[in-house]
Amino acid sequence: MSDAPRPTVVVDGKALADEIRKELAEAVGRLVAGGARPPKLAVVLVGDDPASASYIKGKRRACARVGMESVEVDLPASASQQEVLDAVAALNRDPGVDGILVQLPLPKGIDPNAVAAAIDPDKDVDGLHVVNQGRLLAGEPGLYPCTPLGILAILDRYGVALEGARAVVIGRSLIVGKPVALLLLERNATVTMCHSRTRDLRGIVREADVVVAAVGRARLVQRDWVKPGAAVIDVGVNAVDGELVGDVDFAGVQGVAGLVTPPRGGVGPMTITMLLRNTLEAYRARTGAGA
Repeated sequence: MSDAPRPTVVVDGKALADEIRKELAEAVGRLVAGGARPPKLAVVLVGDDPASASYIKGKRRACARVGMESVEVDLPASASQQEVLDAVAALNRDPGVDGILVQLPLPKGIDPNAVAAAIDPDKDVDGLHVVNQGRLLAGEPGLYPCTPLGILAILDRYGVALEGARAVVIGRSLIVGKPVALLLLERNATVTMCHSRTRDLRGIVREADVVVAAVGRARLVQRDWVKPGAAVIDVGVNAVDGELVGDVDFAGVQGVAGLVTPPRGGVGPMTITMLLRNTLEAYRARTGAGA
């Protein structure tokens, strides 16, 4: 196979997110037109971290644009873990709330695992409850983490064949690495999971038809790591000299990769889109409306 330069498709995550959000808005519109209430997402914010507040504002705006309702529960940074758990329990009991998300990071002294475990699995739109992790492992329906779902949506919408493909996932987090590996396995890809201690990482990645880089190392995946024509999904966000860069050398893989996501506007817009889709799915499963 020739290593001559070839056109590389750069994923437009924003355009794809807009396309899927339009579909979600149409689905919500049909529900409301039929007399049902719109789905509702509840977000819990503990403290006043500016970045977290900005993320929540974006989620609230995204909900409004697809016709969903949203509610925010604000707790002070001084809130105890029990106060956070009590807020989650109240949302669990609220029949009008379909999805619950607790914004991370949480202040020091509050265990994020305990908070995640307190959320009703059927309202866990972040897909981080152990019950939903188990459902994913067992291949059963459930609410799965948003970024992995966004990655699969990108691969599908751009026509990347997964059946029988060799996929390499770099990174083993519960938020991205492990769930995306399981989702790829469900699609009959042959998956190799790698991490920071993997020997001959370059050689393994070089054999992959699909690469998902989610390890948090700036420009780790270089041009000579990529098999010609491979689909390269970059989940990394790293600050280098005041610039945000991914785990992939985006400029370097041009002309080799068949498809690549950019450091900005690639996977990011898809994550919140999948949060909206999870909220709609949770609503349907709980209410039976529009199923």
